[in-house]
Amino acid sequence: MEKNEPKSSAPEVTGNGSSLVFAVNGEKFEVAKVDPSSTLLEFLRTNTRFKSAKLGCGEGGCGACVVMLSKYNPVLDQVEDFSVSSCLTLLCSVNGCSITTSEGLGNNKDGFHPIHQRFAGFHASQCGFCTPGMCMSLFSALTNAEKTNRPEPPPGFSKLTASEAEKAIAGNLCRCTGYRPIADACKSFTADIDLEDLGINSFWRKGEPKEVKLRRLPLYTPNVKVSRYPEYLKGWFKSAKNLDLENYSWYNPTTLEDLKSLLNTNVNDDSVQIKLVVGNTGMGYYKELELYERFIDLRFIPELSIIRRNHKEIQIGAAVTISRVIAFLREDDTVNSSSDGKQVFQKIADHMEKIASGFIRNSASIGGNLVMAQRKNFPSDIATILLAVGSTVTITTSHKQESLTLEEFLARPPMDSRSVLLSVHIPFLDPKRKGNSIASDSQLVFATYRAAPRQLGNALPYLNAAFLADVSHHAKGVLINEVQLAFGAYGAKHAIRARKVEEYLLGKMLTASVLCEALKLVKVAVIPEFGTSHAAYRKSLAVSFLFQFLSPFVNVDSAICGGSSNGFTGSLPEDISRNPSDSSDSQLANSTLLSSGKQEVKSSRDYYPVGEPMIKFGAAIQASGEAVYVDDIPSPPSCLHGAFIYSTKPLARVKGVDLNSNNQLHGVSALISHKDIPEGGENIGSKAMFGGEPLFADEITRCAGERIAFVVAETQKSADIAANSALVNYDTENLDPPILTVEEAVEKSSFFEVPPPLYPKQVGDFSKGMAEADHKILTAEIKLGSQYYFYMETQTALAVPDEDNCMVVYSSIQNPEYAQSVIAKCLGIPEHNVRVITRRVGGGFGGKAIRAMPVATACALAAHKLCRPVRIYLNRKTDMITSGGRHPMKITYSVGFKSNGKVTALHLDILINAGISADISPIMPSNMIGALKRYNWGALSFDIKVCKTNHSSKSAMRGPGEVQASFIAEAIMEHIASVLSVEVDSVRNINLHAFESLNVFYGESAGEAPEYTLTDMWDKVGGSSCLVQRKEMIEQFNRSNKWRKRGISRVPVVYDVMVRPTPGKVSILWDGSIVVEVGGIELGQGLWTKVKQMTAYALSSIGCNGTENLVEKVRVVQSDTLSLVQGGFTAGSTTSESSCEAVRLCCMILVERLAPLKSKLQEQMGPVNWDVLILQAHYQDVNLAANSYYVPGSSSIHYLNYGVAVSEVEINVLTGETKILQADIIYDSGQSLNPAVDLGQIEGAFVQGIGFFMLEEYLINEDGLTISDGTWTYKIPTIDTIPMQFNVELLNSGHHTERVLSSKASGEPPLLLAASVHCATRAAIKEARKQLNTWSRLDGLDSAFQLDVPAILPVVKSLCGLDSVERYLESLVTDDNNNDNNTIAS
Repeated sequence: MEKNEPKSSAPEVTGNGSSLVFAVNGEKFEVAKVDPSSTLLEFLRTNTRFKSAKLGCGEGGCGACVVMLSKYNPVLDQVEDFSVSSCLTLLCSVNGCSITTSEGLGNNKDGFHPIHQRFAGFHASQCGFCTPGMCMSLFSALTNAEKTNRPEPPPGFSKLTASEAEKAIAGNLCRCTGYRPIADACKSFTADIDLEDLGINSFWRKGEPKEVKLRRLPLYTPNVKVSRYPEYLKGWFKSAKNLDLENYSWYNPTTLEDLKSLLNTNVNDDSVQIKLVVGNTGMGYYKELELYERFIDLRFIPELSIIRRNHKEIQIGAAVTISRVIAFLREDDTVNSSSDGKQVFQKIADHMEKIASGFIRNSASIGGNLVMAQRKNFPSDIATILLAVGSTVTITTSHKQESLTLEEFLARPPMDSRSVLLSVHIPFLDPKRKGNSIASDSQLVFATYRAAPRQLGNALPYLNAAFLADVSHHAKGVLINEVQLAFGAYGAKHAIRARKVEEYLLGKMLTASVLCEALKLVKVAVIPEFGTSHAAYRKSLAVSFLFQFLSPFVNVDSAICGGSSNGFTGSLPEDISRNPSDSSDSQLANSTLLSSGKQEVKSSRDYYPVGEPMIKFGAAIQASGEAVYVDDIPSPPSCLHGAFIYSTKPLARVKGVDLNSNNQLHGVSALISHKDIPEGGENIGSKAMFGGEPLFADEITRCAGERIAFVVAETQKSADIAANSALVNYDTENLDPPILTVEEAVEKSSFFEVPPPLYPKQVGDFSKGMAEADHKILTAEIKLGSQYYFYMETQTALAVPDEDNCMVVYSSIQNPEYAQSVIAKCLGIPEHNVRVITRRVGGGFGGKAIRAMPVATACALAAHKLCRPVRIYLNRKTDMITSGGRHPMKITYSVGFKSNGKVTALHLDILINAGISADISPIMPSNMIGALKRYNWGALSFDIKVCKTNHSSKSAMRGPGEVQASFIAEAIMEHIASVLSVEVDSVRNINLHAFESLNVFYGESAGEAPEYTLTDMWDKVGGSSCLVQRKEMIEQFNRSNKWRKRGISRVPVVYDVMVRPTPGKVSILWDGSIVVEVGGIELGQGLWTKVKQMTAYALSSIGCNGTENLVEKVRVVQSDTLSLVQGGFTAGSTTSESSCEAVRLCCMILVERLAPLKSKLQEQMGPVNWDVLILQAHYQDVNLAANSYYVPGSSSIHYLNYGVAVSEVEINVLTGETKILQADIIYDSGQSLNPAVDLGQIEGAFVQGIGFFMLEEYLINEDGLTISDGTWTYKIPTIDTIPMQFNVELLNSGHHTERVLSSKASGEPPLLLAASVHCATRAAIKEARKQLNTWSRLDGLDSAFQLDVPAILPVVKSLCGLDSVERYLESLVTDDNNNDNNTIAS
C-alpha cells in the first residue's frame, strides 16, 4: 500500500488494472493486494490512521460507520456526493472515488468543523461512539443541499431544511442522548428554524437577541477546508480497467456483451462462485459466508445504470440506486400524463423513502432489492408497490433475454447466479378513457401502506400494501372501474396480487356490504406461512389497509339507506389520513419530527465552575473521531484476533469442536478452551460479590450462549468466519432436562441464595391491611421480558504480553479492578502482573461491568499462551447472544384497597430469572422493593425468589430491578382504577407518600422532611404540562375520532441510590496544569467533566489570581489499575459524585500544603498568581500529588431521588402504531454539578426506558438462544420514536448537607419515568376498547386488561381488536336506518 499526501500538482492517476486507487480525506491510496470481499470500513480501520468510522452492527443498521463517498461523473463533469455505510461498501467498489470521514472535516490540530463544534456545544455527544457517523450523515445532507437551486440562506446557515436535517440522521442510532440535542445540533444549520426553539447549549442563554445567538454560533461556510474530491482522481476514469487481485477477480464490464461473456465463462463449472455487485447492501441482511472467485460490478453498464422514459413507461436500470429512483420520480417533468399519474409516482417515491435509511438507499439498487425478494424471499417494500402499478422487468439468462410482469418474475423459481435482472419498467398511468380522452368522471387513486416498528430508519414492515384503483363518481355512489391490490412482507414467499378481491370489486358500486365482503376475501388471500410471528396481526393489517383505502368512497346513507352520496373527493377523511403508515400522508415529509422541546435548568454559581452547564469534556474530539476507544488502538506487531464459539444448547456435553477444514486459508492460529488454562490458573471469566462464572464451558455447557472456545486468527474477519462455521458436537444422553422457565426452577428448587442482610424487610401487617380493605384483587399475574444493552461499542479488549510474565490489557469495562483480579486468577499470576487500562467506554449501561470481564480474560489467556498480542471486537450477533441483558420475571400480586383507591395492603410473589450464574442477581430483591416503595401501600409483604435457570446469566442493566418494579407498581395502580372505574391519576395521587409514611418505608434514606419534593413536583408538573386542560382536549379528540385515540398519564418515581467508596488522585505539574485520576470510568455520563469542574472549584479555594479558568488546566486521565487501586464499579448513578468528592478531598490536601507557601509569597510580593505559586512549590519540594479514598458516611450512603413525568400518546387503532405526542418531566437533581450533563442523562435514560416499555423485543428460541440478534430484529428508539414535544425541567432543590455539594444522581432514575408512556398508551387503548364494545353491542367492558411490555404494534392492535374494522362495518350494516349524518371513516 502506498500513501501520498495530496498535492495541488498531483500527477494523473492511471490505474493499471492491478491496483485500487482512491482517496481518503484527500490522501491518495493505491492498493495492489486486497481480498475483494473486504469492506471499506475494514480498510479504513486497519490500513489508515482514520478511525472515526466505527463498527456498530455490520448490517448497515446503526450508522456508526457512515462516511461520505464522492465520485466523478465524467458525462456531467461533476462530483456526486452521498453518505454510505462503510461496513457494507466493498473496497473494490470505491476505485477512483474519494472518501471523507469525520476527521476530514476538521480536527483538534487544524480546527474543528462547525458540525463538530455544534455537536459539542449542543451537548449532543455522550459516549461519543456514534457521533462521527452522525456528523457524516449531516455533512452529506448539507453538501447535497448546497447543490440545489434553493435561495441562498443567510450567512452561517445552509440550504437544508429543518425537516431534512432531522431526517438526515434518521438511520443513525444513539443509545445515550435521547436524540433531542442531536436534532437541535442538526437543525442549527437550517434557516427555517427559530434559534430560540433550540435547546440548551453552550453558545447562548435563552432569551438573548438573535444577533447575539448568530454571532456566537460557530460559523458555517459551505465547502470550506474540506477536500471532497481531489483533482488527480478525475484522470482515473480515462483508464480504469478490471482488477485482477491475487486469486480473486473483480470485473467492471461496460457492456451487456462483456457481462454475458463473464457470466458464461466456465458455465459448466458449478464450483465457480460469482457475486454480482452494486451496493452490497444485501450483505447487511444475508450474512453470506461463501467464498466468491469472481466479483462483477454492474454499475458501469449503461443499460443497467440509467433511467429512461418514453411515451408509455419509465425504464429504470437494475443498478440504479433507490435514492436516484426517488429523486427521478419526484422531478416535475418525470411524466407528461395526468395529475393522477404524477401523484402515483410521487407516492411511490414517498414510500421508497421509508425503506432502510438514506445511507443504505444511496448504495442499494432497485434491482438488487427485487432480486433478493425473488431469490431469497426478502420482505421487500419495492416489490409490493411496483406490483400494484403493473410493473414489468427485463431479465437475461444464459439462454435469452425476456420481459416478464413483476408478478411472473416473483413467482418464478429463484434466479441462478448467471441470470441478471436488467431493468424495471413502471407504466404511465391515466384514469379510464372513453375513446381517446380521459373520462371526466374517472379518477385514479393510489395509496401505499406499511406498518413497521419505526416510521423512518431500518425497520422491516409487518405487512406492506399498495392499492391502485380507477373509480368514477355516480349518483348512487362510487364505481370501481379497475383495481389492483398488492400485499407483501406478511410471511409469504413474495408479494402477491389479491386477484379474487380485485375480481369481486371490479365493476361494483361501493357499499358497506360490498366492503365487508371484500375484506372477508382479503383474509382468505393474505395467509402468513406457518411459524410467521404475529400472523393474526399481519392479516388484520391487510384488512385495515384495504378498509382505509376504500372506506372514503362508501357513504353510509347510500350504503344502508339507499340515499344519495354526499360527494366524492378521493381523499381520506382526516381521522384516517393522518395515519403515518400511509405514504400519501405528506405531513411526515413536510414537518419536523420533533415539534419542539423545552429545557429549564437553574445553574448555580455557589461552587463555580461546579454547577455550570459546561460542554462535556472530549465532545469535540468524539465528534471528529479523534477520541480513542479500545478498538481504535493500533494493533501491536504480530497481533492476533479472537472470536468466541458459543453453545447453542441449554444443557449438553461438549464432545468436541471441529473447525472447518478451509480455516487454514483464513489464518487460524489456535483454538483456546478450558484445557488451555495454565497450571495454577482457574477457569474463571468473571466475578461479583456473589461468586464467579467460568470463562469456558468444561465438559458440559449449561446454557445457550455460554462460551465454549476462543478462535484466534490473523484478522478479526478470519476469526469471526472460523467461529461462525465451527461445528460443536453435543451429547445430551443421561442429562436431566434443562431448566428453562421460572416455574421449572421452583419445581426443582433451583435458586440462588440472597444473603439475609440484602433481603429487604416487609412493611406493616399484610393480614391487617387486607382486613381493612373495601375491595380486593386476590390474584393477578404479570410477566416481563428482557432487554439488551445495545451499547454502540460492543465488547472489546486488547491484551499485550509484557516483560516478566506481565500482561497489559486494554478493556472497555466499567470495573477494571475486577477484571485485573479475574485475569490474574485465570493465568495463575499475581495481580501486580496484570495492568488493566480503560480510557473511555462507548456505552455501558451495566453491560460493560461483569459481562466485559470474560472478553478481557479470554484475550489475556490467548496472549499468554501464544506469547503474542490478542484483541477482540465482538460482532453484534455474538454480543447479543452472550451478554445476558435485563432480568425477565414473573410477578403475582394480591392487593387490598379502599373505595377511594387508597391501598391498604399489597403482597407480591416474584420469580426472577437470573440465568446460569449469580452475577449481581441477589441484589435484585432489594432493588425492586426499593422502587416499589414509591407508593404508600399501607402494608407491603413479598416473597422473591432468584431462580437459577439454563439461560445466559442476566446482569445489571440501567436500573436493574427498579425498572421492572416501576412497571409493577403502575400496573397495580391501573388495575385498582379499573376495578373502581375511577381515573388512575386520582389513585396514584391518593397513594403518594406523606413524609411520615416515606420515613416508614425508606427509613434513613428518606432524609429530612424538606428534602421530600415529590408531592410539590407532582402538582407542579400537573400545572406546567396543562394536565387538566389536556385531559379535556383528549376526551374531545377521542369522541371525534374512531381510528385514532389518545391517552395521557402522570407517573412518579422514588429511587433509592447508594453511594460507593471511590479513590481519587490529583497531581499538579510544573506549569500549573493538573492531572486527575479517579476510580470512575467515563461511559459518556460526563463523569470526567464533573470531575474537572470539581477540581477547579476545590483548588481555586487557595485564593490565587489566575484560578478563574483553572478548569482549562485540568486533564482527567485513563484508569490504570496499577496506578490507582480500589476503583470499584462505575454503576448505580452515583460514581460521578463520589469521584468528585474523592477529588475534592485530594484538592483540600493540596490546598492545605500550598497555603503556607502562598501566605509567604503574598507577604513578599503581594497578590500571587497560580502559575507562580505552583512553580515555587516545585522548587521548594512541596508534595503536589495527593491521594484520597472517599468512603461515604452512614448518613450519606443512601438517599432518595424524585421525579414526575406526564406523557401523552396517540395510537392508530387500525395498525397499533403509537406516537408519543408530548412528555413533560420534572426531576430533582439537587444542586446539579453540571445541568447540561444531567439533562442529557435524564433525556437519554427516559428514551432508553421508552425502548424497554414500547419497542425492544429480546426474543429467544425454545433452547434459550437469543434470536433477536441484530439491528434487523432488535429495535431501539430512533429519532422518529421519541416524544414530539420533549420538555424537561431540572428542579434545584437547594442545599442537601449530606450530598456532594448538594448534588443528586441522574443516570438511572429517569428511565423509570418512561412507564408514563406505557400507561398513556394503555389509556388510549382503553378508549379504543370502549368504542369496540359499543360496536359489538356489549354492555360490560373488561377494562382490567394487561398491556404487555414492550407494547409493540401487534400488542396494541390486538387489544384494540384485531377485528375492529369488521365489527365496525357489521354494526353499520345491521344498524337502524337513522345514521343520516354519519360516514364510514368519520
